[in-house]
Amino acid sequence: MTASLSYRGPWSPAEVRGFLTSTTIPLRLAANTPSGFPVVLSLWFVAEGDQLLGAVHESSRIAKRLEADPRCAFEVAPDDPPYRGVRGRARATLEPDGAGELLERLLERYLGSTESNLGRFLLSRASEERVVRVSPLGFSSWDYTERMDDALRR
Repeated sequence: MTASLSYRGPWSPAEVRGFLTSTTIPLRLAANTPSGFPVVLSLWFVAEGDQLLGAVHESSRIAKRLEADPRCAFEVAPDDPPYRGVRGRARATLEPDGAGELLERLLERYLGSTESNLGRFLLSRASEERVVRVSPLGFSSWDYTERMDDALRR
């Protein structure tokens, strides 16, 4: 991770990177809408250096939202205790090149294979997909593992 990024919370930059690289929890991405209310969606991602990469269909609402306003926020955290994770503010860009390769990586990461009806469907329209490159402005981590230890043992 780049030294110019800010890190808040209990995890070091290496721990943040390790969490984002090893977890297969979808990224929750919040984007702005014309009404002024944000919208949140879950998105498969891979961490690549300082950035988080996902794929969206070129005609999706989220693609239109991010093209209109690249400011966004993200969170990667499990739903089950002990509660821990990473969140932050970011800017997102959409890129037409590399979506097919990224889809293969995402399918392998989240499903273990590209050989499924979903995998074949997504790959069949790879030319219509866009890479979403989420470039964080900073990371905030939290980890309540120790705080929740005795409650979880009950």
